[in-house]
Amino acid sequence: MSTPRMPELNAATLERREEIVADMRIIVPGEGVVESEAEMRAFESDGLTAYRQLPMVVVLPETVAQVSRILKYCHERNIRVVPRGSGTSLSGGALPLGDAVLLVMSRFNRILEIDFANRAVVAQPGVTNLGITRAVEHEGFYYAPDPSSQIACSIGGNVAENSGGVHCLKYGLTANNILGVEMVLMTGEVIRLGGKHLDAEGYDLLGLMTGSEGLLGVVTEVTVRILRKPETARAMLIGFPSSEQAGQCVAEIIAAGIVPAGMEMMDRPAIHAAEDFVHAGYPLDVEALLIVELDGPQAEVDHLIERVGEIARRNGATTSRVSNSEEERAAFWAGRKAAFPAVGRISPDYYCMDGTIPRKELPRVLAGMRTLSEKYGLRVANVFHAGDGNLHPLILYDANKPGELEKAEAFGADILRLCVRVGGVLTGEHGVGVEKRDLMPEMFTEEDLNQQMRVKCAFDPNHLLNPGKMFPQLHRCAELGRMHIHRGQMPFPDLERF
Repeated sequence: MSTPRMPELNAATLERREEIVADMRIIVPGEGVVESEAEMRAFESDGLTAYRQLPMVVVLPETVAQVSRILKYCHERNIRVVPRGSGTSLSGGALPLGDAVLLVMSRFNRILEIDFANRAVVAQPGVTNLGITRAVEHEGFYYAPDPSSQIACSIGGNVAENSGGVHCLKYGLTANNILGVEMVLMTGEVIRLGGKHLDAEGYDLLGLMTGSEGLLGVVTEVTVRILRKPETARAMLIGFPSSEQAGQCVAEIIAAGIVPAGMEMMDRPAIHAAEDFVHAGYPLDVEALLIVELDGPQAEVDHLIERVGEIARRNGATTSRVSNSEEERAAFWAGRKAAFPAVGRISPDYYCMDGTIPRKELPRVLAGMRTLSEKYGLRVANVFHAGDGNLHPLILYDANKPGELEKAEAFGADILRLCVRVGGVLTGEHGVGVEKRDLMPEMFTEEDLNQQMRVKCAFDPNHLLNPGKMFPQLHRCAELGRMHIHRGQMPFPDLERF
């Protein structure tokens, strides 16, 4: 296995390892500190398992006070910290550093408050995504974002990556479903952003934190919005002779003003893998399959099913099936949500990508991926959130064959470049991490990246929180503060200086 280029290890920190471990045991007594090589192996990677690195020490705090003391201690001694939730990140966002404290938040696993009157739940960051829904479903409520890993991924990780899921088309990403957070800054200061109220005055700091990938602070509490379950929800399975026709159908459904609760697409390799794994009843004689879910009042759902069916027929659909029970609807989705592990049965390894494109570019990008597949000699299975253009190509390879991992990475990079070229972005919900870090200049200019770095510097001027992630070059904050003086004149001389 390989490890991407990361910041140089701090020799002074490593020399003090025994002292640091001892101090961590004072802050987090009991079994909250893991230091042996064998035990730390469980934390050497996240969901992007191609990259592995042992941390210097693993610390599992249980209280906000402990998190605060750990961060303050590390800040005062210039020790790096890598926050980690459940470790399901697919972008290497939780990849440890050899000279850093790996701060694992999995012990923060309690729901603190359920407020049905205000339709809110206050949870610690280690609570699983699905755990929130299970805590409120007895009253007819649920938490809308539902990543495929929702049974394991934590709500804190959802905030870090701005996760979505199959129903994000209608109900939004994490950013649209959280109301507030409590977080600890690198200095140890504990702050609150937002709350049960809908909006807060001033800068949108809550929006800034959502998707910040652990670079700005450590979340210790999350207030989320819960929704009433819709009166009716039915799913359609629609098969097409080609991915291009399925992609065109997606574009026309949205253009018609129809907003499904979810709209997912799978190509032939993914369809066959999922059906063999789950036996959901998927048609096996099609090249592409759409799963379209419509929810709301019964009359509205019935009407929209007819309209979607008409659009599908116009685009050459060869098969269409509508769920007639909740069990059947769940079976339709079970195949989609099990697609990633299912593909693992047909290939020794696979590399899961995450790029987002304008919906109208689906046919062009799918054709481009086929060309790239031939170029690199590697198969690709496509599973993605078709409604919002969030692609999840799965590049199939064998890590035991020399050079195949590197080919898979180059293939993935070319897919992301294609996404940007057609007007898309590098990620939809997996984050940048180390996986897409060196591709950031494909999407952003140097000035764009410097401006983003200035935000990082405002929260963490010494670059101690999750360094080596997201930014292709690690600048010192002082370098970004340099001012060019031309002929003795400062830029914008009329502005007041502080």
